[in-house]
Amino acid sequence: MNLAAATNENLANISNTLIYSSMAVYMLAFFAHIAEWVFGSRSKVGRTAAALQNGSAAGGSTVKAQVAQQGGTAVLERPKVVTRSAAGTRDVPDGPGAAGGTFKGDLWGRIAVSLTIVAFAVEAGGVVARALSVQRAPWGNMYEFSITFSTVAVGAYLVLLALKKNVRWIGLLLVTTVLLDLGVATTWLYTDSDQLVPALHSYWLWIHVSTAIICGAIFYLGAVGTLLYLFRDSYENKIANGGTPGKFASSVLERLPAAKTLDTFSYRINAAVFPLWTFTIIAGAIWAGDAWGRYWGWDPKEVWSFITWVAYAAYLHARATAGWKGRKAAYLALVAFGCWLFNYYGVNIFVTGKHSYAGV
Repeated sequence: MNLAAATNENLANISNTLIYSSMAVYMLAFFAHIAEWVFGSRSKVGRTAAALQNGSAAGGSTVKAQVAQQGGTAVLERPKVVTRSAAGTRDVPDGPGAAGGTFKGDLWGRIAVSLTIVAFAVEAGGVVARALSVQRAPWGNMYEFSITFSTVAVGAYLVLLALKKNVRWIGLLLVTTVLLDLGVATTWLYTDSDQLVPALHSYWLWIHVSTAIICGAIFYLGAVGTLLYLFRDSYENKIANGGTPGKFASSVLERLPAAKTLDTFSYRINAAVFPLWTFTIIAGAIWAGDAWGRYWGWDPKEVWSFITWVAYAAYLHARATAGWKGRKAAYLALVAFGCWLFNYYGVNIFVTGKHSYAGV
């Protein structure tokens, strides 16, 4: 074995070690997020919120609790999650978040975010080491695509946090998904470092596949927002109709942003990345023209990329149509993301086409 081959093998081993190490840190972040939700639900603020909710379903006035503190009076503002402007209307401010507005819950949440940052850095190092070991873009097969996808998804989440966006509620679901993604990648999708077929030796590999990964990661964040919107919207509808939510809803859903906020978040995420997905398809067509002498050949991967584009276009159009806003549009968004998932897993594993040369 020559020196270059030995170096590449060592880099591949380093990459594997870093990926497994990131999984361990993500697991710690997972438990920290669990603690954030648990301690937030047990807080005095959480109990006060439940009491205020039961006592003000038909009203619209602001409630304040006074607590004596050494001769003075501290004012505890009513948790925003339970207010309504008037009977029959939906004007629900955002919930207090997973921490429930408490110090202990917030502390665990900050620990969870810190661990997520560490895990992200370690995983990104694993992706870079994999790229150095193969001396090409680190997304030539499903294993490499998966580890890069989860890295980009976490990176996008951390960027939103850095921009002071109210997205910490995504943390638990995101870390859970990343652990599942990395578990599948390392257990069933792992492929040894190797070079690609000649058709993939092109700068378009960096352009086309990188934009596909970015789109998928951001579409995922939009899908999480959409799914939680459906749960939160049902919760708000139940309260508006005089119903009593169950323990899960009272403990978890009341701390999420309002349904309107989640709906707006999902729409903005999907609308922002849709032009990039359009560019991804165009870039793939240009690359196909260079590699195979035709821009479009109805290959399964090409077909499902276009189906995904149509599904997201239908969602965005539905958002502009009065009769399709809200839950109907949300269902379309989830169908669109389902198309993206099938395009990645289903087409790559179960369907044979020109994009099948990289194996898993």
